[in-house]
Amino acid sequence: MKRLISIPLLAAALAGCSINPSPESAPPLSPTAFAGAVSAADPRAQAAGEAMLARGGSATDAAIAVMLALTVVEPQSSGIGGGGFMVRGMPDGTVATFDGRETAPAGATPEWFLDENGEVPPRSESVRSGLSVGVPGNIALAAKAHAAHGRLAWADLFEPAIRLARSGFEINPRLNGMLESARDRSAHSAAARSLYFDDRGDPRPVGTLVVNEPLAQTLEMIAGGGPEAFYSGELAERIAETVSADTPRTGAMTYADITGYEAKTRDAVCAPYRAYRVCTMGPPTSGGVAVLQMLGQLERFPIAEMGVRNPLTWHLFVESQRLAYADRELYLADSDYVPVPVAGLVDRDYLASRSGLIAPDRRLTEVTAGTPPGADTALADGDEPEEHGTSHFAVVDADQIMISYTSTIEGAFGSGLMTGGFFLNNELTDFSRSPTVDGQPVANRVEAGKRPRSSMAPTVVYDPEGKPFLAVGAAGGSTIPVQTARSIIGAIDFGLSAEEILALPFVMAFGDRLLLERGTWLEEQADAFRSLGHEQVLVREAPVKGGAVLRTAAGWESARDPRLEGQIEIP
Repeated sequence: MKRLISIPLLAAALAGCSINPSPESAPPLSPTAFAGAVSAADPRAQAAGEAMLARGGSATDAAIAVMLALTVVEPQSSGIGGGGFMVRGMPDGTVATFDGRETAPAGATPEWFLDENGEVPPRSESVRSGLSVGVPGNIALAAKAHAAHGRLAWADLFEPAIRLARSGFEINPRLNGMLESARDRSAHSAAARSLYFDDRGDPRPVGTLVVNEPLAQTLEMIAGGGPEAFYSGELAERIAETVSADTPRTGAMTYADITGYEAKTRDAVCAPYRAYRVCTMGPPTSGGVAVLQMLGQLERFPIAEMGVRNPLTWHLFVESQRLAYADRELYLADSDYVPVPVAGLVDRDYLASRSGLIAPDRRLTEVTAGTPPGADTALADGDEPEEHGTSHFAVVDADQIMISYTSTIEGAFGSGLMTGGFFLNNELTDFSRSPTVDGQPVANRVEAGKRPRSSMAPTVVYDPEGKPFLAVGAAGGSTIPVQTARSIIGAIDFGLSAEEILALPFVMAFGDRLLLERGTWLEEQADAFRSLGHEQVLVREAPVKGGAVLRTAAGWESARDPRLEGQIEIP
């Protein structure tokens, strides 16, 4: 999917229509002109954002409408039962960020996930229980951002999502496939089984119209009552009861945990890359810092001259990944609880010293975390296994304001617990389940009220003249920073289109293994990577899902990852 916006387009608005949606389209309406661009993983959610722009809404309004619509049509990935991060870039270069990351309940301790013997149990036991559920933050984030930057009425933003839930939406191949592959969570709740499974216990087939009346009612409550309708009263009580009933110990999430939740504004983290300015989200997510580190460590290499199909280009990228992720594992966590040396990690001199470790002709045999300025070295790596849920969306409006927003419930269908028609997250398993390693505290250990470390990396980029250029991000757990940095390199170094930067073949180091994306030209270069010292080369499908809006000479392009449509055109 690619859209080029140079003049107002005709958008399908989402109000006042009783026609049921087609599998990959939102309910049609009378055409309305709008200026701007929206990227979302599902066309029906994209149409919700476009409808807000058509009404004269801001980029913030459109992004919130997308998040709400994804709660309906992409329940496996994100929604109001989870949290997220939003980055807002103004035309003058001012960048604000909003933190809606979930929080651990007040009863949580560093030993939260340990069993009665003090051991870490199988991950599935932690995930499919109330232990994994953090207090959701997306509604609080949306309310905070809307109060500051919204133009339309709060209730207007909910209309497309309510209509999709009440009129019904058709199951697409992605949702159908996830219902089957993640059945242990998608079918964990009786409420979810009644929505998404037939009488034989099989996932409802592609094309089935799903009507989610409980979710429509939930959204109406929040639309009419504001965020307070989510964080207090009947809905908050139901969330607390659902979590408590499935939590096998004391200290479960309480009503007070929910009423006490607050979204936060935080300083953006920015750094230059080849005369461009890249701004992203800081802690508690690690993703933005990792993106800036990867780019900064690569700046001394003439990547544009080397070429997009040169395996040496991507060897350098992989080595930069390894260095950035070593720092990520040791230092990144919730900066309200742990001192995180953000400025030191993106310091140009520090990154130059780390870049000096990269050899163009061979793989580093060992990679360890560096010692950036301001670092606390009395920390240990944790044991945070990654999952690949999440959804990213990006918006630019007529005023050239960019929004980059990543929303998640963590793994597919989150914890599997459902209330009010939506899935609750399993975000607390993003903490290290081991509080210490070799006697040293883990920065990302569980603590009461703490926000777990994330990999999300919503990012905005300004061109050398300081003009808005790109809003980009991705879904896919620990792959998110790699996807995001790869897209930025594609746009800046290789001058690719929005769709092309997302379609670039995926390559990432996982420990000693190197993953090359199956079906791409990188697969043909496996021997070249082996000759550079990457001995354990795996060729696999890539767990990736990016989104972007990009300014070109002709206007703004929007694109979602072409892998979502099952068609990939690799530059």
